[in-house]
Amino acid sequence: MAARAKRYALVIDARKCINCKACVVACRAENGVPLGKSRNWINEEIRGEYPRLLATFEPEQCHHCQDPACVRVCPTGASRQRPDGVVVINQSDCVGCRYCMIACPYDARFFREDSGVVEKCDLCASRLDRGELPACVETCPSKLRVFGDMNDPSSDIAKLLATRQYRVKKEEAGTNPRIFYLL
Repeated sequence: MAARAKRYALVIDARKCINCKACVVACRAENGVPLGKSRNWINEEIRGEYPRLLATFEPEQCHHCQDPACVRVCPTGASRQRPDGVVVINQSDCVGCRYCMIACPYDARFFREDSGVVEKCDLCASRLDRGELPACVETCPSKLRVFGDMNDPSSDIAKLLATRQYRVKKEEAGTNPRIFYLL
């Protein structure tokens, strides 16, 4: 029997996020992201009225969609999807046209003025290739991210998706995102 192809994804339990930004710092350090730019970030929402206020935090980044709009619009093929589902940018093929930035429903890409190319989260593809976890997953003190192969029924991520309720963002965009937020 042939082995199943890997399909990497993330499950995020945002209720565990304490907004420490360790994930953001780890990503910037791992990937040489310039100050003022981010491959990942934390959305913050304040709910209620004083004195009954609640702050919620929700990690955000590229959703590594199964049907990525950014890949479809790239005129040079610089934006592509690896066989394991990770959406990457080949920097040497990027001409900086920014079509992919416009197409992304998650605003997960940014333009690097110093190099004239677009960047985004690639789930630390070089780490994945070495059998390591993405830096944001490894460094999170709350362990709110679960990363893995959703095609492996024995993986933690597959078990979570089979047993817990979750949502995806902007399902109506038709990109089939692969970040799942636990309810």
